[in-house]
Amino acid sequence: MSSPLATADLSPDNAAPAPTVRRRLATLVYEGVILFGIVFFAGYLFSTLTQQRNGLTHHNILAAWIGLVVGVYFVWFWTHGGQTLPMKTWRLRLVGVDGAPVSVPRAIARYALAWLWFLPPLALHPLLGLSVPRTLVASAAWFALWAATGSFGTNRQFLHDRLAGTRIIELK
Repeated sequence: MSSPLATADLSPDNAAPAPTVRRRLATLVYEGVILFGIVFFAGYLFSTLTQQRNGLTHHNILAAWIGLVVGVYFVWFWTHGGQTLPMKTWRLRLVGVDGAPVSVPRAIARYALAWLWFLPPLALHPLLGLSVPRTLVASAAWFALWAATGSFGTNRQFLHDRLAGTRIIELK
């Protein structure tokens, strides 16, 4: 039995259309709502199991734990059908550039590269000693520039998708 992802609609010759940047950003907002619950539960589990009484205790380990949990969430859904719940709602799917399902290493690479949406401007905060308002302005500008990468190129994919060898397609 063939996978639903391995259809003629996803072949390179008959590539499915790329969704608009606006649609992908709307999916990102919805993803944030879902992630709030996941991060809340992961944080609660961590603090319960470690008997954490102060938010500064083990905060680096907690950050790594939450990053791992969020990574497992995305990698699992991207490799098992190519869609998270928000992607299903907005009728989007993650596939390889050839239209095939995404492998685990490619999904991990995409997850790591997706952190480029946030980490570069946040790294400037301690490195340059920026104030919080300036860090927020730098983050907003960087986010807008990164989102603009989805408007360039023939396949209209964000830079992290191009680097990871993946693409988001619109389902009919």
